[in-house]
Amino acid sequence: MERQEVSIFRRIDWQIVLIYLFLVIAGWVNIYSAVYDESMSSILDTSQKYGKQFIWILAAFFIAISILIIDSKLYFSLSYFFYGVVLVLLVAVYLFAPEIKGARSWVDLGWVRFQPSEFAKLTTSLVIARFLGENGVKITRFSDAFRVFIIMILPIALIVLQGDAGSALVFLSFFFVFYREGMPLSMLLIGFGLILVFSLSIVWGSDVISIVSIAVGLLVFYGMFGFQKKQKFSFWVLLLVTLVFVVPIGTYYYLKLEIPTIIVFLFCFAILLVPASVYVYKKKRRYSLLLLFGLCLGSVLVSQSVGYVFTNVLEEHQQKRINVLFGLESDPRGSEFNVIQSKIAIGSGDLTGKGFLSGTQTKNDFVPEQSTDFIFCTIGEEWGFLGSVFIIGLFVWLIIRIMHDAEKQRTEFSRIYGYCVACILFFHFTINIGMTIGLMPVIGIPLPFFSYGGSSLWGFTILLFIFVKLDACRGEKIQ
Repeated sequence: MERQEVSIFRRIDWQIVLIYLFLVIAGWVNIYSAVYDESMSSILDTSQKYGKQFIWILAAFFIAISILIIDSKLYFSLSYFFYGVVLVLLVAVYLFAPEIKGARSWVDLGWVRFQPSEFAKLTTSLVIARFLGENGVKITRFSDAFRVFIIMILPIALIVLQGDAGSALVFLSFFFVFYREGMPLSMLLIGFGLILVFSLSIVWGSDVISIVSIAVGLLVFYGMFGFQKKQKFSFWVLLLVTLVFVVPIGTYYYLKLEIPTIIVFLFCFAILLVPASVYVYKKKRRYSLLLLFGLCLGSVLVSQSVGYVFTNVLEEHQQKRINVLFGLESDPRGSEFNVIQSKIAIGSGDLTGKGFLSGTQTKNDFVPEQSTDFIFCTIGEEWGFLGSVFIIGLFVWLIIRIMHDAEKQRTEFSRIYGYCVACILFFHFTINIGMTIGLMPVIGIPLPFFSYGGSSLWGFTILLFIFVKLDACRGEKIQ
């Protein structure tokens, strides 16, 4: 056993481990700086956040070593079991947990409190890696794509029900994994396009973007069928399709009918459904026409869903943060306060920073949540541009190194899991830093290994070190 353990520790990627150790220690030091005042004593004072973080760091190191010692086959064979346990915990949290800051996300055992959603990313990664790694499974096949989508959507739905939309958004990073495993680039672009439609609908209104989406669809339709040999036939077809949309929509706005707008749009698509289906069945261009029809309908549905999502899914503070991001309202003393103070702190750091424990924004508590979601502004203020670039460079190198190792794996399970780890870290790192500099909405997700909190640290540690273990054992059969 001892010889096997030694060989494992010799085979692990020490670049990943050393970057992890540096980020964890640097995070602890910056947490100390974020909450420090002159009345405080030792950095190991467990009554303070930095003291508690130190205990959680020691526990994380113990967890990491344990993962490296445990047989790597366990992570494959028990992946569905771990996934099921976390789903049960998510349901239990939704039903029984107390509400904290507008969300039911925590399991409180008295001596320890943890957030199951932090571990849901881990277990979902394991199950996706196992499912897509099975022989005969292809992401391009509809039945397989549907099943992997169900695996991903279950934890998302439960986390959204808890009121934690930010954590749910992290699961969208799995689409990058699906792209690596063969999902067409067009599907990824369609996803980004629908996100763009949703965002523009917030800024300019659902009806405007719905009409623009239909207009763009008609222009593409003209390009596809407007220059056929049978010009007379094409002209009447194009005119008919145009009138199907223009007449009902124009009538609705002219008469100011008191019915939901989405009914009018769906009525237009319903009229075209039968002739479009007949044409798709008989003509060679059926796939392109079907795709165009689906994209237009999907864009309209996404655009029209903005109001419902804002009212029924997002909390009031989340609505304000998004409105502030898009410039629809100004709330400098409310939801905008965090971002304003964060940008002041980062900007005041200049090139080399003000020095450790010397940040004025930090010391005067101008930035709320500075030890958690806004920990990066402490780096910017005290270590400046150079320190910020160094930390960003470490995260980028860590993600690149994980992808590099993932490509060397001999099993589908290990490779796919490695990409899951890289994509989750990339999403967290990008969104968190984007929040602190005002480029992303404040959705409350931590900076990996840096932010204060045991659940976050342990979740990311387990996520990373399972891959480190799989990489060290890539010559062994695990499935």
